[in-house]
Amino acid sequence: MKREDALEYHSSGRPGKIAVVPTKPLNNQRDLALAYSPGVAVPCLEIEAHPDDAYKYTAKGNLVAVVSNGTAVLGLGNIGPLAAKPVMEGKANLFKQFADLDVFDLEVGSENPDDVIKFCQLLEPTVGGINLEDIRAPDCFYIEETLRKTMKVPVFHDDQHGTAIISGAALLNALEIVGKKIEKIRVVFSGAGAAAISTAEHYVRLGVPRENILLTDRQGVVHEGRAGQLDPYKAKFANKTRARTIADALVGADVFVGLSVAGAINGEMVAKMAKKPIVFALANPEPEILPDQVRAVRSDAVIATGRSDFPNQVNNVLGFPFIFRGALDARATQVNEEMKMAATRALAALAKEDVPESVSRLYGLRSVKFGPDYLIPFPFDPRVLLWVAPAVAWAAVASGVAKEMIDLEHYREQLEARLGRARGIMRGIINRAVRDPKRVVFPEGEEPKIIRAARMIADEGIASPILLGQREAIHRIAEENHISLRDLLIEDPGTSDKRDKYADYLWKRRQRKGLSHGEAHQLLFNGNYFGSVMVACGDADALLSGVGMHYPETIRPALQVIGAHPRSSAVSTCSCSRSTLSSWETRRSTSILPPNSWPRSPTRLDGSCARSASRRRSPCSPSRISALFSTPRPRRWRRRSRFSGSGIRR
Repeated sequence: MKREDALEYHSSGRPGKIAVVPTKPLNNQRDLALAYSPGVAVPCLEIEAHPDDAYKYTAKGNLVAVVSNGTAVLGLGNIGPLAAKPVMEGKANLFKQFADLDVFDLEVGSENPDDVIKFCQLLEPTVGGINLEDIRAPDCFYIEETLRKTMKVPVFHDDQHGTAIISGAALLNALEIVGKKIEKIRVVFSGAGAAAISTAEHYVRLGVPRENILLTDRQGVVHEGRAGQLDPYKAKFANKTRARTIADALVGADVFVGLSVAGAINGEMVAKMAKKPIVFALANPEPEILPDQVRAVRSDAVIATGRSDFPNQVNNVLGFPFIFRGALDARATQVNEEMKMAATRALAALAKEDVPESVSRLYGLRSVKFGPDYLIPFPFDPRVLLWVAPAVAWAAVASGVAKEMIDLEHYREQLEARLGRARGIMRGIINRAVRDPKRVVFPEGEEPKIIRAARMIADEGIASPILLGQREAIHRIAEENHISLRDLLIEDPGTSDKRDKYADYLWKRRQRKGLSHGEAHQLLFNGNYFGSVMVACGDADALLSGVGMHYPETIRPALQVIGAHPRSSAVSTCSCSRSTLSSWETRRSTSILPPNSWPRSPTRLDGSCARSASRRRSPCSPSRISALFSTPRPRRWRRRSRFSGSGIRR
């Protein structure tokens, strides 16, 4: 990245990165009277009588203040509040983009921590929460502790807790991969500032014994009896040890956590760590040691950095937007340890879920699975909002700091809506499907994408998937792609004991079209015919097909076996391109449209209207997935030919 590019980004168009956008119309005199005088007096009086109504009539419940005095900005040090403003505007942008939270960035012109405390306290009527940012240690500890005791809105210092929460999730998963127990590991920190101390405390709550953690700073290891005055936060980790340098401390250590500067350690030090070491080099923009340097001496290491150009980016954007989203939606009075722990465990659990293709493609990857190079979710994975915010909100309720009870199902619907209208609609469809799961047959059961989608559907309880294909092949492909087949039904069209029954049905259905009994048996080797007969005979409720074949091959068996509704004579189709099905939520939604719930009016899953197939041909493309809809034929079509879509005889 060039210096000129960064300056152009910030100066082009309207300077800066944020703006205030009105949420109510102001187009005429009536709007003006409602927005300001005299209409505005009415909610003012309501709030005076009932203070909690501020969350009903104002933006307070969705508003966060990002507060900084610029004394510890990124790797730039004490550059002052004005120079820190671009960083705070960037933070505001992240809040909005990732969690739909509004932000005022507020730069305080004082290095006195008591001034910052007083400033934040005076903001309480205005905002729903306060994010402290880039304030030097130990002032940041004192400021946050005081505000948490004196204010009734969430206060969160991201520099302390963000790294702790995200790296904690990475640590849990890294330990699972290397097969070590958290209560047995030894951890060494490079750095003893706000982030390092907070991260060490978080690791203790996760299960690392305090005596197994060593902090190091510019003077070496923080140890018992060290000369000079230790602040009370460092003193908690002044353990009894013979190690005096970071090189000494790393001998036999299981985990290294770097929150200091580039070049703090070298390959020779890493080589002396324990078997299967975990190396978190999190300094920005240059890590304490580069991943290539680690691998040169330890091929068994699991590595994470703070950079996006290496695997396992520990990025605070995975935490603060979603923590505040959950905290504000639950009307929490603070962000407590239970909420931080819930965020850590939610991120760790999400990393073990299958990653949607849409997310993998954003990072130029064909497929991603849990392992040494994927410990935590990607920052641009939209599922993070749907996992972390509910976990945080529920932890607030369970720990007694929430003023609002959270209905998790309804809350997830609200979060989906924040990601876009289409996702909100899909969440409603998914929730209805979960209440009454259907049996969905997948003729292309040997496709890795289909097996992965079926796994997701089963895990979420949306439907009961049935995979068609050779049993041995499906098991082999699932094993190669690390997909569990637990609770997935497999039916082999070639060896099924239902072949004779299905052949009889198909022959009776098509004998007047010239189909012999032997030909019916032969057609059942085709998964689309076999699956369509399953649906027609009541052994499945729906069929989803078309990932790896052309449109006519997909729709012809359904037309011939199932056909139109008895009261209808025209058939229309629903086609979804792979781009539409790129997210796991959308892919799941197409699998829950049983034939007995075909809509009266044909509608494409992407929201656009699908006209009758007899009026408009659908593209014959292998990148299409088709669902069959049956609708009453309009009067003007009733004498048209018996062909529907792509010249297919019904």
